Amino acid sequence: MRRQFLAAACLLAAFAGGMGTSTAVAGEPRWTETGTAYVDSLSGGEGLASRADGSLLYRGLGTIPLGPRIEGWNHVGDPDIAQGYVFDAYQGSDSATSKMFAVTTPAGKRYEYVHRLDPGEKLNNSFATVSPDGQWLVSGEWGDQNRLQVFPAPLLNPSTPPKGGALNEAWQITLDTPVRDIQSCDFVTATRLACVSDDGSRTLFPEDRPVLQVDLEHQLDGRPVTGHVTSLFAVPQRSLCTAGTYEAEGVDYDVVRGTLRVEVIQPGACVLATTVYSYQQR
Repeated sequence: MRRQFLAAACLLAAFAGGMGTSTAVAGEPRWTETGTAYVDSLSGGEGLASRADGSLLYRGLGTIPLGPRIEGWNHVGDPDIAQGYVFDAYQGSDSATSKMFAVTTPAGKRYEYVHRLDPGEKLNNSFATVSPDGQWLVSGEWGDQNRLQVFPAPLLNPSTPPKGGALNEAWQITLDTPVRDIQSCDFVTATRLACVSDDGSRTLFPEDRPVLQVDLEHQLDGRPVTGHVTSLFAVPQRSLCTAGTYEAEGVDYDVVRGTLRVEVIQPGACVLATTVYSYQQR
């Protein structure tokens, strides 16, 4: 009962904090905060994805199926939905030598694609996002990075095995500005991604835990590509709990409704509550 009360109190505090507006990017409308929702951190604190009907799919540590847990995949990242297929990003322990992407078809069949780490590649697998044409899957690593990884999208790209198997990296997106602790990215257009950083140092960007925009030279097509990084705004940090650290988590762009959503796990004793902030460009 105490946990339920605390979660409800944290939710009320998040609503009470007011709305926010992003820093303007030259020639473009601002991202304006339009709403706040709540999800339990255990079932939804790692990420979210919007379905075609506007409903949301959430992922949290409590949603990892038994099979992957037994196989050693103990962390699930921010998911994506493309053409009705659900893409999940899994990682293992600190000694892992592989990462795994699971794909669930619209009919409910699930296939696993395992990527063996390349030399120098970090084991982190914080998110999966699929290009609008369904051909490429983008993911990333933790820490300081100047790249995002690109894989052929399992099942949707005909170069991948039809029922799971090995998945090799295709190439990379080279970022023109270093980023740190990217938790998630999602495609806004074929040449633009919105990404969330959990970096609170303000050494790379002026914002604490910034939402970033990555503009690609051209849409993903197998050729080398550079991404131009712009900082849009800091994720909100509003909670009844004042002690502890917020954690920026998942991001989703609902292309049909033009809604950008960002997840933030509340700090300290309010860690059971994840706040989902919604934005529209105005």
